Amino acid sequence: MTTAEPHPRPQPSASPRPLALITGVGRTIGIGAGIARQLAASGWDIAFTYWTPYDRRMTWGEEQGAPTTITESLTAHGARTAAIEADLVDPDAPSRIFDEAERRIGPVTALVLSHAESVDSGLLDTTVESFDRHFAVNARATWLLIREYGLRFRAAPGSGRIIALTSDHTVGNLPYGASKGALDRITLAASHELAHLGVTANVINPGPVDTGWMNDELSQILVRNTPLGRLGTPQDTAHLVDFLCSPQGQWVNGQLLKSNGGSA
Repeated sequence: MTTAEPHPRPQPSASPRPLALITGVGRTIGIGAGIARQLAASGWDIAFTYWTPYDRRMTWGEEQGAPTTITESLTAHGARTAAIEADLVDPDAPSRIFDEAERRIGPVTALVLSHAESVDSGLLDTTVESFDRHFAVNARATWLLIREYGLRFRAAPGSGRIIALTSDHTVGNLPYGASKGALDRITLAASHELAHLGVTANVINPGPVDTGWMNDELSQILVRNTPLGRLGTPQDTAHLVDFLCSPQGQWVNGQLLKSNGGSA
């Protein structure tokens, strides 16, 4: 006589993936897309923002189908995704972005700020309109996104992360460099003002990363000035973001980190 096999016990469901909200993910070769792919591979769900009209007015132009291609690369790693088009000049955009991310996936655990307005101009030829746009996108939107994150944060203390990308380039790039300097201060303030949430906040300067904006002459100059003899890649930055978002990166807080190959 044989006995029936017992019904197998149901296996516990896997822990839900935390959600990272990443801004400025508009092109497949950009730093933001590289960060998104790395975090998806490390077990994060990904909501990301992009703004196609910005790419259209830049020298590289619009990359057709980029949000869809990026989404497919993230879902290949098992990530739930939400692609959100948003103009960060609009002061209401940050709250709408969080609303959409929460509606489609859930609460945000990590906020990665890789968006930028960047149009070259110097002290004498920067227009008031351009100056104001740079500060609206690079500084004000950073503050409003961090504020929204802090007001809504519900994850376990010690798990929250804020990471912003900056630049120290100001000569001939005044509004960009000045507004990125403001971004630094806003982000680093969060490492203290959001301490009661157990959230860390850091800034990364990724150095010279060629994502299609350099000409050959500038590229050669930057390679010569970098001890490692090459330009940075989006993956270089993504590896550092991945570490900072991991449990092993929790003790790094309130820092401006240079991940630039030692470039001068």
